[in-house]
Amino acid sequence: MVLAAWVSIAAESSVPPPRGKDASPEVFSAERALQRLRDIATTARPIGSPENRRIEDTLVRRLSELGLSVEVQRAVGTRTAAGLATFGRVDNIVATLPGTDPTGVVVLAAHHDSAPMGPGAADDGAAVAAAVETARALVDGGKPLRNDLVVLVTDGEEDGALGAGAAVRHPALAGRTGVVLNFEARGVAGPSTLFETSEGNAALVRTVHDVVPHTRGNSALVQLYRLLPNNTDLTPLTRAGLAGLNFAFFHDASRYHTAQDTVDRLDPASLQHHGTTMLALARALGDTDLTTVTASHDATYFSVFGLTVRYPGAVAVPLAVGACALVVLLGWLVRRRRQATVPRMLLGAASAAAPIVVAAVSAQALWQVLVSLRPGYDLMGGLLHAPRAFEFTLLVLTAVSLLGWYFLLRRRLGPAALVTGALCWPAALGVGLGLFAPNAAYVFTVPAVVSTLAAIAALTVARRPSHSLLILVIAACLTTAVLVPMAHTALLGMGLALAGVPAALLAVWGLTLLPLAERFLPRAERRPGLGMTVGVPVVAVLLVVASIPVGLAANDSTADNPVRSHLAYVLDADTGVARWVSGEHEPTGWTRRHVVDRDLSGLPPGYARGELWTGPAPGLDVDGPDVRLSARTADTLTLHIDSPRDATSVILRFDRPIAEVTARAGTAPPAMVRVTGVRANTWPGEVRFRDLPESGVDLTVRTASDGPTRVTVVDETRGLDPVPGFTPRPPDVVAGTREDGDVVAVARTYEF
Repeated sequence: MVLAAWVSIAAESSVPPPRGKDASPEVFSAERALQRLRDIATTARPIGSPENRRIEDTLVRRLSELGLSVEVQRAVGTRTAAGLATFGRVDNIVATLPGTDPTGVVVLAAHHDSAPMGPGAADDGAAVAAAVETARALVDGGKPLRNDLVVLVTDGEEDGALGAGAAVRHPALAGRTGVVLNFEARGVAGPSTLFETSEGNAALVRTVHDVVPHTRGNSALVQLYRLLPNNTDLTPLTRAGLAGLNFAFFHDASRYHTAQDTVDRLDPASLQHHGTTMLALARALGDTDLTTVTASHDATYFSVFGLTVRYPGAVAVPLAVGACALVVLLGWLVRRRRQATVPRMLLGAASAAAPIVVAAVSAQALWQVLVSLRPGYDLMGGLLHAPRAFEFTLLVLTAVSLLGWYFLLRRRLGPAALVTGALCWPAALGVGLGLFAPNAAYVFTVPAVVSTLAAIAALTVARRPSHSLLILVIAACLTTAVLVPMAHTALLGMGLALAGVPAALLAVWGLTLLPLAERFLPRAERRPGLGMTVGVPVVAVLLVVASIPVGLAANDSTADNPVRSHLAYVLDADTGVARWVSGEHEPTGWTRRHVVDRDLSGLPPGYARGELWTGPAPGLDVDGPDVRLSARTADTLTLHIDSPRDATSVILRFDRPIAEVTARAGTAPPAMVRVTGVRANTWPGEVRFRDLPESGVDLTVRTASDGPTRVTVVDETRGLDPVPGFTPRPPDVVAGTREDGDVVAVARTYEF
């Protein structure tokens, strides 16, 4: 099974080799794309920054040279969340290659802004470079496309898909039928994986599997992503009526949104897979009748040792019910052969929950132990640089939970009762997912069906022990190919902070292997020897105890594998009090040079959100944000906000909930959003404006109630170097991913 697990993971993780600059003009070349990427990903380019503007000019020039019709859409993008309205000036690049007889539009989407903490070579420079190289290959390929092609390079994605929200209003996209191919990254390596689709994806998924070499992804990722609160540029584009596919690579995710997301660390093979996928789909969909790409249903799809399995999502519930029926049939056969009684099988089923729960709880406990030993891991969200030793610890804990349960009850209930009862769980979990997330149900249903059929065949069909063994081995390999890669993907995507999920998947996998494992164990009537009752637990404890320090040593902070930190400078311009602020769970050694305790008394009203560390800081001689009341009704304020120190961002926190906000900035059309809910752990209403113009911004805010309103206004600039006494980070410490880190924030509080 170890070999089957290795082969299945390798099949899911492999990527094609990169192509050189001498590749044929009509194909995608990672080396050619890297030449473009080196021009893009030199330093951080957040929304509104000078580097962001430079990249915009570079991309406009290059796409124009390829013969595309290029426009820059300058607009105000919007986003809402609970109690929050976010606005930002965005510059979207919209480059069009007209089709010969269009039935719609094919959109290649990527974003040219980066997180403020790093140059964003992977996120999302790789996709931008891939889109430019794909456009070149399409132009040089000779054959024009039937459908219009739009290369959409958005701005402000990192602040909440602000650019994509504005792009849907552009004439090239507004009201159009078509497909969006969005490309992202959450790491610097790995295959370009399909992780999100629009509803009714059956036809699009079939196209992906037909034309994309080395297709990666499964419907469980798509189904589960829909349940998460995460958004990318695909979200507003599909809400506008376009069909869509979303791809990303996510290996080595510890570099994500940090200074280490660089061209040198990006795997060229991942860039090649991005581009190969993009070009193949652009060609296929570019010649497809785009009015037919949205189906009436979603597809369930996954791969087994590199071979794709695909069937309609409507099959999920019947298949899950069928798995349960097979388990009942197995129980009937076991009872008929007098290998176990019904009460024993029911006890076996009830008890089989224990290893799943224990494995998940142990995995989460492991993370808590690691954070207590190394508090800096908390800011990494479980995505460590060198997690192998801890992953081994996870395997040991899962194995112990399974073996402990099985050998504790094997003599008491009997192997047949435990095996039959264990198979109830993947079958039951398949039914649960079939009802609530049908296209993820295969993760449990397929192993349940395969393992139960194999157990039935071993009891009834196989005439020789060798035949029975072969059937069980084949079944175990198939269940391994489904469950182990899914557990591996969960661990890569969510990290050790949510290690309970892959641990539970591995525990279920272990339950499906019991029919095979029983073939190699001594008869249940025999008492376990001393080696089994004492030796195995001792070895397991020793392995866990040894692997943790090995893992800690492998993750010692170095320039190559730095720890993350969070620090901001906050000045209350009303009182003149300045404070260093950190959101770290337990400050790193470098952060402790600036913060000393959790005293929040010197912070501006409404500024603190959650628990913070603070420390005294020198005051800066700067003016705070200027706010003027332009108009007022019972529940509505119209405010003009600007920053005398030319800050790039402004935040307003209201001491009451807000219901509606309209922003007017420069010559862009006004943008309005409605807001529901309240902000957690701070004042209930918040408005953000990114890329604040020199002339300021006008905001009309309708609150949820009448009466006087207090507003704390904070303007922000990036970089802490202007603060006297600031000590730069050492090489083994980098800025964390919190959006309010590494800023100089100056606040004033107003009452209207």
